[in-house]
Amino acid sequence: MTRFRSLFSWLLLPLLASLSFLALGEPLDGAAQALHLLGYIGADYPSTVAAGQVVEPGEYQEQLEFLDLLQGLILALPARPERAELEQGAAALRQAIAQRQPGAQVAGAARRLAARLAELYQVAQTPALTPAPERGAPLYAQHCAICHGERGAGDGPAGLGLEPPPADLSDVARLDRLSLYDLFTTLGLGIDGTDMPAFADQLDERQRWDLASYIAGFSAQAQAGTASFSLAQLAARTPAEVAVEGGDVAAFRAQRSRPPQQQRGPQALIEHSRATLERSLAAYRTGDREQAYDLSVGAYLEGFELVEGALDNLDAEQRKRAERALMAYRQTLQDGAGIGAAAQALELAKAELDQSAALLAAGGMDGSLSFFASLLILLREGLEAILVLAAILAFLRNTGQARALRSVHLGWSLALLAGLATWAVAAYLIDIGGAQRELLEGITALFASVVLLWVGVWMHDRRHAAAWQDYIKGSLVGGGGRFGFAVLAFFAVYRELFEVILFYETLWLQAGPQGHGAVLAGAAVALTLLLGLAWVILRGSRKLPLATFFGVNAVLLCVLSVVFAGHGVAALQEAGALGTRPLAFFEFDWLGIHADAWSLSAQGLALALIALRYGRGRVGERRRLAEQD
Repeated sequence: MTRFRSLFSWLLLPLLASLSFLALGEPLDGAAQALHLLGYIGADYPSTVAAGQVVEPGEYQEQLEFLDLLQGLILALPARPERAELEQGAAALRQAIAQRQPGAQVAGAARRLAARLAELYQVAQTPALTPAPERGAPLYAQHCAICHGERGAGDGPAGLGLEPPPADLSDVARLDRLSLYDLFTTLGLGIDGTDMPAFADQLDERQRWDLASYIAGFSAQAQAGTASFSLAQLAARTPAEVAVEGGDVAAFRAQRSRPPQQQRGPQALIEHSRATLERSLAAYRTGDREQAYDLSVGAYLEGFELVEGALDNLDAEQRKRAERALMAYRQTLQDGAGIGAAAQALELAKAELDQSAALLAAGGMDGSLSFFASLLILLREGLEAILVLAAILAFLRNTGQARALRSVHLGWSLALLAGLATWAVAAYLIDIGGAQRELLEGITALFASVVLLWVGVWMHDRRHAAAWQDYIKGSLVGGGGRFGFAVLAFFAVYRELFEVILFYETLWLQAGPQGHGAVLAGAAVALTLLLGLAWVILRGSRKLPLATFFGVNAVLLCVLSVVFAGHGVAALQEAGALGTRPLAFFEFDWLGIHADAWSLSAQGLALALIALRYGRGRVGERRRLAEQD
């Protein structure tokens, strides 16, 4: 009985919202409310009847009352010839409930009517960004676990004694009659009359979709089934519908709890960006700036960002122009510009997308282009890592610290294993989305920047110190110092390897079977060049005076620190974690220089810290010399 009283309270808020809609005349809001009602009629009616008999009279009567409200909402929708079809469907649904027809039959009718309503009145039931349960997990722990329990069984400490009690989110039978969209709307509306609040004012749409996918995982088994479903199907359909059609229910449950990144070709990805940008501007026109910004981020991360590698191999300048246009539109939204300015920025972005699509339409690459693209990818990404490793190894060998060399080798070896493990997990276990990729790249780059700056300045400060070797033996190459070198080697290699894997995945597909040999040949040549560079640095450094060697290494590591700072901020901007501020400035990807105020500011801060530390070092050196005199 308490479950159905809970259902009644769940629907009070939609009822009040629908009355507001009738007063204000917002048709699409009414359509969304009707969808919400249909979802929960389909989910809860089956428990009110059994073998043609009413088993819960109070709850059964409530179903009829909800049908009255539903019919009123449909009548209030904008007049269209197809609306009569919806009216007939609602009347038929009421008749089926009045005749106490089987629950599965009524639930199916409710779902079909909801699908038709969403189609006619263009109610979007698909998230702009692919939901990620790993983002939903901390949201659940923060907002839901206290009442619903760690695994959703309704046994949280704050839920004891509540009337009605918290819903059991692990009830497979009931969750199978709810779509991901139903869970999403319930999180936004809350449950009036209970202790569960509406989360629309605390969580944005993206967060509610993430949380809905996490909740769906309570009734799913990981890696179950083999069938594949689109994101639209996973969001709008229920496991019960899939079961009726003889589909793979276990696979559907598993995939809606962890929706996979959609596998699409370059043209489809560009079109996804265009369509998502259009939705973004539509949301901006209605005043939903938060949703508009999320959609603009999704247009990049789940569309254009996935073809950047392929486009870079064909025309790097076009890739940069398109990326800048997309970022400029995103920043226009974040700045709260007028509709006209946002629309103009959108048109510029779409024009660049069109040019990118035309370039990608040619498809494969010839052998020479595949070779040079492969060569440049590995050379570009490996250069920074090999310089860091070679400089550290040369430093330790020149100072006779053979024991510390093992720590460095352990660090980069673990980075290789971690990079391959990341690739395997992303390719075969879970789908790492664009946002996660860019965030991981950005955080890793910034961390490496800080460590490189510290080590570089440390080397500079001690290039003339008389007791430098005692300091190394006592502090730097002790247990903590060796660990620091291992960490630096790990992050320097892992960041570059992560990018190399992503670029080569794109290049391998774009080159096609006939170009795979050229790709492998380019990688082999690049690897040979990198090893040769490392050998030259190691051998040449042995002939340098110690003070000169320290100075050269210090400058090299500090320069790389500035480069990593620029790369890190750019990656965080692409993930949507930071805004953009374009400037009239030149760009040089190899040095991490981007025509953006935040990226340049990060590099300027790194340079200022280097100058400050170098200045303090010079003052200390003069003081030491003065004391010797």
